[in-house]
Amino acid sequence: MERWFEFMGNHPFLFGTLAVLVVLFFILEGQRNGRKISPQSLGILVKAKNAMLIDLRDAKDFREGHISGSRNIPYSKISSHIEELKTADRPLVFICNLGQIAGTALQQVGHADSYRLDGGISNWKAQGLPLVKSK
Repeated sequence: MERWFEFMGNHPFLFGTLAVLVVLFFILEGQRNGRKISPQSLGILVKAKNAMLIDLRDAKDFREGHISGSRNIPYSKISSHIEELKTADRPLVFICNLGQIAGTALQQVGHADSYRLDGGISNWKAQGLPLVKSK
């Protein structure tokens, strides 16, 4: 650890450049994956604007537990629903396990008012929020 601090002291320009690149990486990565919405804000968006929830997980995972009111369109089949989703007249919220696949789907669809659930279903469960099971 002492050598790390010694390196930082001897090479402030390199360390500063590294810090700037790391910050830019996280900023650009966040923008690339689209707008995030927290689990707490999701309910507000659904009630205020009648947002459509699109669960991108496979049918088995969807049946085991999903957010109430969500529609299952597995990511592998998203390409056949792009036109339908792109022309939707209400906000779209894409949901997956961790949030990364939802960001990719958000970009593919290209809907003007769309979001991805921050942290996906994993974050939803971690917040202690309810899931509905299909029969």
